[in-house]
Parts: sequence; structure tokens; C-alpha cells
Amino acid sequence: MNSAQPNSARIKVAIGKITFSGKGDAEWLAKQLDKVLEAVSKHHLEETEIPDQGNSGAKLVSSELPSMNKNEVGTLATFLKTKDATTNQTKRFLATAAWLTKKGSNTIKTSDVSKALRDNHQSRLGNPSDCLNQNVKKGFCEKTADSFFVTPEGWDELGEKS
Repeated sequence: MNSAQPNSARIKVAIGKITFSGKGDAEWLAKQLDKVLEAVSKHHLEETEIPDQGNSGAKLVSSELPSMNKNEVGTLATFLKTKDATTNQTKRFLATAAWLTKKGSNTIKTSDVSKALRDNHQSRLGNPSDCLNQNVKKGFCEKTADSFFVTPEGWDELGEKS
């Protein structure tokens, strides 16, 4: 600690695609971090700025996913019907991945999609990996090291605001 600024602190936190960093009074930083954690827990995924209040500014930065509330998702069967994703396997895969995301899954694997369909008594996919690859080709999903996520174009394809 610097004697000129006895309560000076720094923090950098990353939760998925959301990052927070700040520098300033320890008490002020703690309050800002609380705001970030509250926003993350409520799935407020729009970009939100935290007021500067005379210290180094902090910003919550996030992905371009639509705002989500776990309580408003409904059943997978209903979600698939509203997205017209009951007959086309590639679209059913995309819609199921989107449904899992809305339910709070930050990382999705093809096995998660298959399990969600099975657990919710929906038609299984012939080849889930091929469905993922087809969605990646169309730009609706993007692969990461060991999982994937729905892109803003994928949300648009499903008629969701991104």
C-alpha cells in the first residue's frame, strides 16, 4: 500500500465473457464489485457502465446475448414450437442450445443438447456433432476449446433480440 493513498486497491475479475477491473479506494471498489456480481447473477448482459465517482472508472463488458430471465424460459417443448424447430434437426439443435443458454448454461457441449432433448422427451438428433457443424458453417454457433455458444446471428435466426 502507498502511504499517499492508504486504502488504494486494484481488482480484476473475469466471469465468462464478463470482465471487471478497477483501481481506487478499497471501499469504493468493493461496492462496484457488488454491483457487477449482482448484474451477473441477474443475467443483465447488456453493456453497463458503473459511475466513476472520482476514482478510476470501471465498466462491465459482456457478450451480445439477449437479456435473459431464467423464469421466463418455459419448457423446451414450448420453446422449440415457438421457434419452429420441431422438424429440422439443425434448427432443433440450435434452439435447444439457445434454450440451455437462457436457462443459465454458459458453456454448452453437444452432449448437453442431446441430454436436454432426451430429458424433456423430445425427438433425438441423428448426429448432434453434424448439427453443430452445420450451425457453425451458417455462423449460428461458434466453437470454443471444448464447447460452443450461440452467436448473435444464431439468436437472430431464432427471432431473438441480440
